Amino acid sequence: MRRGNSGAIGLTRRAMLRLTLGSAAALLASGKHGWAGPAPRRLAFDNLHTGESVIETYWADGAYRPEALAQFDHVLRDFRTNEVMAIDRRLLDLLYAVHGRLGSARPFAIISGYRSPATNAKLAAAGGGVARRSLHCFGMAIDVRLEDRSLRDLRRVAIALKQGGVGFYPRDNFVHVDVGRVRQW
Repeated sequence: MRRGNSGAIGLTRRAMLRLTLGSAAALLASGKHGWAGPAPRRLAFDNLHTGESVIETYWADGAYRPEALAQFDHVLRDFRTNEVMAIDRRLLDLLYAVHGRLGSARPFAIISGYRSPATNAKLAAAGGGVARRSLHCFGMAIDVRLEDRSLRDLRRVAIALKQGGVGFYPRDNFVHVDVGRVRQW
């Protein structure tokens, strides 16, 4: 200890830091702090083409949960070829943020998740407005809707988050969301 400028006995900066960190650690350990760290992240998907559904906590205790990610990858696979690709975690986090901001109580209805290069080439050749180098082929894009929220609201929130591209397809009843460069159409 040392005397401060006011003449009072004070603590050195190092001692104050130890006391503060020690108190914080004790408070966290006690469970009486009212804050348990970042909340777990949970998503739910209904694949409209396969009829499969999944509801999983994919991130908890500061880490992604591999078993949940594997379930998401399976449900979001290319339903035409049955090929599975790891879905970009940033896309999952973006969907989690969109869902939370909208306050939806429903799962995401999946129109298209991962698309194999072969499927993408067939769709592009058929003239369906599919990009030749679609981010769907890299597990970085998804076409979705929420049954309890409007497409306009889904689009508005996705755009506001500025995490990637957002495409609006009201005639086909979905919004495209990706984690590529920020853009909209």
